[in-house]
Amino acid sequence: MLLTANELKEVFLSWAAAMEANRDYLIELDGVAGDSDLGLSMNDGFSAVRGFLETFNDPDLGNLFYYAGKTMASSAPSSLGTLIASGFMQVGKTLKGSTSLELYNISSVLEALEAGVIQRGKAKLGEKTFLDGLHPAILVLQSAEETSDLKLLLKKAQEAAREGADSTVNMVAKHGRAAVRGELSVGLLDPGAVVASLLVSAMCETLLSLL
Repeated sequence: MLLTANELKEVFLSWAAAMEANRDYLIELDGVAGDSDLGLSMNDGFSAVRGFLETFNDPDLGNLFYYAGKTMASSAPSSLGTLIASGFMQVGKTLKGSTSLELYNISSVLEALEAGVIQRGKAKLGEKTFLDGLHPAILVLQSAEETSDLKLLLKKAQEAAREGADSTVNMVAKHGRAAVRGELSVGLLDPGAVVASLLVSAMCETLLSLL
């Protein structure tokens, strides 16, 4: 199945809905070791992207992600907002010139998102960050082929992302405000990883609805 800008716009809309629905939960999570602004910045950023989509009619997938990232950068100037914006812009560079993407290659979107986040934030897996909720899903989706059971893989990706986010409870924070706590950050769920899990889950639900 080919994904065009229209289908990927639906993914962005599902991301905006997920951030709106989980706004208060993310505020609560971030309040434990952060400044409680994560739910607000994620909701504001993705709401702005939703508004951007209303007038965006370019079929180029690269432009869709790149300018969504630019919108995110100016509307969610928090640390995670900046990282996700960088990730979206990296996806844009990767998909530049493409007007469609095979559904079984959807891992390429998450891989580019991850690359952009790493390039900007310099974090590594296991350091209690957004990456720990995102990378497990990438590993699942990388195995997809044209003949794969995509419904099963998308569901497994959702589960892997949730488990990845949950695993941050046992990690020591190396970045952000939680890192100040050092070993005392063990036992805390990383809000960024939860955001990653929410994004993976919303994306997969949208793609499942297309199959």
